[in-house]
Formats: sequence, C-alpha cells, structure tokens
Amino acid sequence: MKIIKRSGSEMIFDGAKIVAAVDKANNEVVPAERLSEEQIQTIARNVEDTCAHIGRSLNVEEIQDLVENQIMQYRAFSVARKYITYRYKRALVRKSNSTDEQILSLLECNNEEVKQENSNKNPTVNSVQRDYMAGEVSKDITKRLLLPSDVVDAHEQGIIHFHDSDYFAQHMHNCCLVNLEDMLQNGTVISETMIEKPHSFSTACNIATQAIAQIASSQYGGQSISLSHLAPFVQVSREKFREQVKEEFEAAGLELDEERINKVAELRVLDEIKRGVQMIQYQVITLMTTNGQAPFVTVFMYLDEVDEGQTRDDLALVIKEVLEQRITGVKNEKGVFITPAFPKLIYVLDEDNVREGSQYWDLTVLAAKCTAKRMVPDYISAKKMRELKNGDVYACMGCRSFLTPDVDGLGEDGAHKYYGRFNQGVVTLNLVDVACSSGGDEEKFWEILEERMQLCHKALMCRHDRLKGTPSDVAPILWQNGALARLKKGETIDKLLYGNYSTISLGYAGLNECTQYMKGVSHTDAAGKDFALSVMKYMNDKCLKWRAESNISFSLYGTPLESTTYKFAQCLQKRFGIIPGVTDKNYITNSYHVHVQEEIDAFTKLKFESEFQALSPGGAISYVEVPNMTQNIEAVLGVMQYIYDNIMYAELNTKSDYCQVCGFDGEIQVVDDGHGKLVWECPNCGNRDQNKLNVARRTCGYIGTQFWNQGRTQEIQDRVLHL
Repeated sequence: MKIIKRSGSEMIFDGAKIVAAVDKANNEVVPAERLSEEQIQTIARNVEDTCAHIGRSLNVEEIQDLVENQIMQYRAFSVARKYITYRYKRALVRKSNSTDEQILSLLECNNEEVKQENSNKNPTVNSVQRDYMAGEVSKDITKRLLLPSDVVDAHEQGIIHFHDSDYFAQHMHNCCLVNLEDMLQNGTVISETMIEKPHSFSTACNIATQAIAQIASSQYGGQSISLSHLAPFVQVSREKFREQVKEEFEAAGLELDEERINKVAELRVLDEIKRGVQMIQYQVITLMTTNGQAPFVTVFMYLDEVDEGQTRDDLALVIKEVLEQRITGVKNEKGVFITPAFPKLIYVLDEDNVREGSQYWDLTVLAAKCTAKRMVPDYISAKKMRELKNGDVYACMGCRSFLTPDVDGLGEDGAHKYYGRFNQGVVTLNLVDVACSSGGDEEKFWEILEERMQLCHKALMCRHDRLKGTPSDVAPILWQNGALARLKKGETIDKLLYGNYSTISLGYAGLNECTQYMKGVSHTDAAGKDFALSVMKYMNDKCLKWRAESNISFSLYGTPLESTTYKFAQCLQKRFGIIPGVTDKNYITNSYHVHVQEEIDAFTKLKFESEFQALSPGGAISYVEVPNMTQNIEAVLGVMQYIYDNIMYAELNTKSDYCQVCGFDGEIQVVDDGHGKLVWECPNCGNRDQNKLNVARRTCGYIGTQFWNQGRTQEIQDRVLHL
C-alpha cells in the first residue's frame, strides 16, 4: 500500500511513522493523560486498515486526519492537542517556502500527481518539467498574493476549482477561435518577421502551422482553426499550376489543349492538397510549444462556411484529404500506424451531407469510417445549433467552449463575428459538495448554492480583473497581428473583455451525483430530472444576471474535468466520507453527463442529454461509448443522423490501442496490480510497461495518450457501452 507525500511523490505506507509521531506527542503530556503503547499500536493498525479499504492512495494530510480522529476516540485530548500543534508548526515551516519539494520531485520524475495531471504531457521531458516548475511558482504566488483567501481555501477544499492557476500570474487567457482568414488574407507577423499573403495552398498550410505554435505558446487553452480559411488558396494553386503546365506544353511543343492542361493541373492540385494537409497533421503532432506539449488544436470542417461553387468543392477536397490521412494514422516509434491525439477534428452535419443522396454524402461516409477507426471527427448538428445559437453555426474554442452568439454584429458592416474571439477563463463549481453540505435539505441546498455561486462570481472576476490592463505587446501574434485582433502597440485589450467579444465561464461538475444525493435517484429518473434541470436553469439564470449587470459575457460551461475529477472525489471523501452512489468512486461525473456505469442506449442518452446541453450554452459535448465499429459503418452513420436531428454536439468514443511488445492492436485493459493500484495491461502478452503501450482514450473532449491519474483511470474502467 502506498501513500502520496506532500511533494506529490509516492512511498510505501509505514505504520512505524505514525507510532513515532503519536509517541512524540504522548511524551509531552503528563503520565496520567498518556496513551498506552498498546493503544498507540492499535491507532497505527486502525489507520492502516482504513487506508487499505478506501481503494486509493491517501495523501499525508488525510492520514494525519485519521490519526487525529483515532486519538480523539481514546479521549486522549491532551495528546491530540500536542499532535495538532506539531502539525501546525510543521505546516508553518513548509509554508515559508512551499514550492521546493514539489519542484525537486518534478526534477527527479517521481511526482505521481504531476505525472498524470495532463494526459498529453510527458513529465520526463525537460520542456514539460520547465513548464511544471514555472507552474508551481505561479501557483504559489497566486495562492499567497493574487487571490482572496476564501477563493484559495475553497479551491483547496475542492468546493470550487480555479482552473489553470499555474498560468494565472501571467496575463494569459484560456482558449480562442483563431482568425486565420485575416492572418492569411491580410498578412501577419510571426517572430518579428512579416508574412505576406501566401501564393499557394501548401504555403498557407505552412503559415497556419507556424501560427498555431505561436498562439499555443501565448495562451493556455485550446484553439480552433477552420479549413474554410485555407480553401480559397486551392484556387490560387490551381491557377498557378495551369500557367506552369501551359508553359511546359509550349516548351515541349505540345498542342495547347485547354482540357488536357486543366486535367494535368488538377492532378497537381490534388498533390498540393495532400502535401498541405500532411504538413498540418505532422507539424501539429510534432510541434512542441513552450509548455512542452503539442498544441491543443481543433480543426473545424463545415462545407457551408464558404460559398457554393468552386470554393465549396475545393473545401470538400481538403476535408476528404484530412479524413483520409487521419484514417491512415501516424507512425509510432516502432513504425506502426496509431491514432494521434491532435488535431481534434469536428465535422458539421447539414442538409447537403447528412442523407444518402445528398451532395456531399460520400464525405460523410468517409467521416464515419474515420470515427470508427480513429475516434474523430466529432459532430456538430447545424440544424440544432441554429436553434440554440441565434441562427449561426460556428466552431467551439478547443474541445467544447462556445462563444456567446453574436447578436450585436461585432464584425465589419454589422456582420456576425466569431473568429478572433476568445474565452477569459474558467472557475468550476463542485455540485456534489453543495448537495452533501446541505445534508439533503432542499431549502438549505438552494441557500448553499447561492453562496457558492457568489464565490464563483468573485473568483471569475479575479480572472477578468487580471486580464484588464494587459498590453497588446504581451502576445503580438494574438492582439496585434490578426489571430484575435489588430490592436496598436501599447494598447490594452480591455475593450475585448466586454460585450460579447469574449466569454468567461462558470463551470460545473457532478450533476449526476448531486441529484443522486438530493433525490436518491439518477437524474435520468423522472424524479431526479426535474431537480437537475432546475439546478442547470438556476446557474444559467445567474450567468445572464451577471452579464446584464456588468456587460461581461458570463456563460455556463460543462467542465471537461480531467485530473480535477480525482481531486474533487478525494476532497468529497475527506469532507463527507464514503456515501454509496455519491462519493464512493475516485471520480465524479463530468458536467451533466449520465454516469459512466449507468446502462442506457446511445439514442436515449443523446436525447436525454440534449435538454441539458441546451442549458449549457458556454460549452458542452455529449458522447456515446461504442465497441469496435470499423465493420459496422451503417450503425455509425445511423448515430450521426440521430445527432443531426436531436443534439447540437456529440462524439462517439471507441478504442484505438497498440502493444509494442507483441503487436496486439485491440483494446488495452485496465487491471488491478494486486496492491490496490490500477494499471494498463495488454490482454495478449500481459505487458504493463506504459512506455511500450500506445493507448488513446477520450477523457475530456480531446483524446489523451499519456495515461491518467487513478481517478480518471477508474472512470475509464467503469464505462459501459451504449451501443
């Protein structure tokens, strides 16, 4: 059995240390008030037994709490006071320099919490370590100097989660929709070098990848680009190739047959598209930003985003190439094709591609094959999105964060504008804690929820205020050179923080467990659904109220908990103990989702969650867990068509794994290592070496490939199929 030290590293549980600590406190009180040696040994055994039954590695603070409780049970109050005083003094010593141990454990690669904090970061790589080290310093400054104590306390207790505190000290925002069209059509500047409008599709793709890397290094969230901004450059290449072919025909003394010239030029266009798309795929995967990871980038594929005719047909060619290359995959270090994590792909379903016989139906069939093989693309229903987003269809920022619909006409000549807008940051409310704190009393629940909402508002305003006054010079590519704006040097970004130009997100998590505690049933039950919807409406109404009061675009956001799902679960167990169906897992359910263990079919799940997605306008995505579908594309298409008719944004989760030891390419499984720890194992050869396993799982909208903490791993293990 292992415990987690304060530095984040793991060590074997040692009951002798408990005995020594209690002994020390025991010897400082008068003999008449001391515990016997037998009682001290019993305390150590009881704590060890409790740890063994919890089913996860406890941290030092949790174990010391258990020791205190045991001492109090013997009514040895004087000993307990001495023990508590000792803990307090040690805490003061640690607080005088609170980052040393964490940083040293990072350098030695034995910080278990950080190792699995981000499923797309390898913590043994120098650039990742450097980012984490800077993050530890930023967290320390943020906690001690930049945030109010009540916000910090709530964050540490798991009442709320103040996201990305490792970047808060800097004036950085969360995620964005890149205005690639502006950068390509009007030119940009990258690393103080003027980049003019490209003269070919492949050059446009190259510029796009360079911009992606720069943008990822200037913010901490996901970014999205649209292929529609690249599509016009296909025609630029086509015209260039026609001139080249014509010259070659003339030089060779061949007849200048227009049809033959166009046919040869078109072959070169297709090759150009292939090379350009390949550049994007390989560049995005192999690029490493300053925070030591590939850019969290989403590629948006919406045919109707460009005018009907040649440009739309060219966009279809680009989308086709993107899908075909993703189906192929990329080679791992052994030369075997595997599923890459990035870029994430989103394919928009609309009337011209969603039914057999529609103009671009073949493209949709290809998308279905890609989903079955490589877990992407995900799907946006243009029909449902128009209903929910004031008639507009646009990409999310990263994996699920959506901008507030543009009703004011932020673009030129009053046009609706989405590209170039961004999100200021996220604070997430733990709804399960609200429920447990109420003790099941509904009147008290709403009182506590109101208090917590005000706390979240306070924390969100800290994010907003931190960005106020930020000069455009901090990230020229974002604020001066077109990715988000064209501000002057020295000009602040303040005007972009108000109105609908940017959003700021109130996240939420654990609606399922919250309902389970308050109503004794899942929120899929009729008795639980009304309550759950009322909670969603309450939070949504608060965001609307705050927006009206401040002209800041607050929005309700279904948080994609990754490592935080484990943190919240640990905090809940510490505060409220083990409550069956509520706190008895090492994770809580993301946003409004149906619990991963609940038996429900794909279509019922999507229809049910669509009601909640409509009340989560700042961001939401639903999923269905499916088996290997490569031989059942008709079923994939059936789900896609159901998405189009019933829910705005959804994905299909399958598996895409590979064992480097034996060549197994089925599903790598999660097993218990015999010591209470979950590990990944090849079912064919028993290989458990994570360095020799390629595992890809959807964990928070994006695909993760660097493995996960124990809470998220248990959640993955518990998932049931919906199809």
